[in-house]
Amino acid sequence: MTAGGTGQPSTGHGEKGEKGGARTALAGLTTRGRSFLAAGIAAAICAYVLGQPDLLRVGLLLAALPLICAAVVYRTRYRVAGSRRLSPARVPAGSEARVHLRMDNVSRLPTGLLMLQDRVPYVLGPRPRFVLDRVEAGGRREVSYRVRSDLRGRYPLGPLQLRLSDPFGMCELTRAFSTYDTLTVIPRVESLPPVRLSGEAKGYGDGRQRALALAGEDDVIPRGYRYGDDLRRVHWRLTARYGELMVRREEQPQRSRCTVLLDTRALSYQGAGPDSAFEWAVSGAASVLVHMLERGFSVRLLTDTGNSVPGEGSDGFAGASQESADAAGLMMDTLAVVDHSDGTGLSRAYDVLRGGNEGLLVAFLGDLDEEQAAVAAKMRQRSGGAVAFLLDGDSWGREPNGASDPTNRQEERLRMLREAGWTALGVPRGAPLNELWRQADRERAGVTTTSGTSGGEGWS
Repeated sequence: MTAGGTGQPSTGHGEKGEKGGARTALAGLTTRGRSFLAAGIAAAICAYVLGQPDLLRVGLLLAALPLICAAVVYRTRYRVAGSRRLSPARVPAGSEARVHLRMDNVSRLPTGLLMLQDRVPYVLGPRPRFVLDRVEAGGRREVSYRVRSDLRGRYPLGPLQLRLSDPFGMCELTRAFSTYDTLTVIPRVESLPPVRLSGEAKGYGDGRQRALALAGEDDVIPRGYRYGDDLRRVHWRLTARYGELMVRREEQPQRSRCTVLLDTRALSYQGAGPDSAFEWAVSGAASVLVHMLERGFSVRLLTDTGNSVPGEGSDGFAGASQESADAAGLMMDTLAVVDHSDGTGLSRAYDVLRGGNEGLLVAFLGDLDEEQAAVAAKMRQRSGGAVAFLLDGDSWGREPNGASDPTNRQEERLRMLREAGWTALGVPRGAPLNELWRQADRERAGVTTTSGTSGGEGWS
């Protein structure tokens, strides 16, 4: 990801006029320059009062030096180009990204001493500063620095600032480029073990078996030729019959679907920060989305507000109609900035799931009252399989060494979900997702064995 711009470190007199230019130059005087100017003026006044011409010459020299330096720095007209490259531009929370800065001298004159400074949010670390020595005509300088954030989000980097200084340190002027980049800090993604999900290993479910049984792997459906179609797919027999070019269109097997539901209601979570229950749920949703995409599933992200990502397409899912990497990037960018909602219930998410045939449903839920637990229980009827991770508000809300408040509320909500057909697990504070993922698989296998169903069915 590269962004850059060219600029001229000095503004020039045509923009603000002589009066504005002088004010800008004097505003750039450093502490040393102001001290020299004040000492020169004081010496000149004393020389006039005492009648000492030698002291007057010293005062004029002290006062003139910072003014001359300010005029020289202000009239300096370097032409430099700056660019920035992020490696990578999307980084998980807690990991480091490196920012590469490059300065090119596009003028025919060498530059003097340059101070380079990039503006970064305080959560990414201290503001980086670099001193660049003389850059020859047509030359370049490259520097880099690292940024790191434990909080997900989108953070602007820039604009890049260039500070000009004279050799005596009397005056400094700052010029800024107009471009900036954005660093996206996505949730932490935990690697999940493979479990028996649904259908075949590549994410193709019963729809693939039905397609093969009815048509066969090499069956074709003809359609008219479109610009850009491969001529090797032209069906010459049908072309002769219809009198126009016809091409073969392979029947695409139906992919298994997975919906990841994320409860973002503010009232269902306690605490804040990287180790809070809400951040665990966001990280868990990201891990499941990536895992299911890698398994070949068509996936979508759904929140309690009823919003789904990647959006309202033909079926609302991603993975079959677009590249998995693009789908994962879109959903990770959404999870990077997702925040608490003002909603009080899960009814909007339930309305989205009313269509049925939604495949596997994996839900990350906060605290549920009896009414919302009933709504969540009804969602099971709209999916082929359902797994719920219910965060225990009592354990997440207290300190790690704090006393536990014994309550049966969590167990009651889990019982309601399990009776409705969910594979429901409670999530205590700091529980690893990969262990819960295995536990959900074991419990699902136990449910299918108890009900007399073949153990190879999986979460479907």
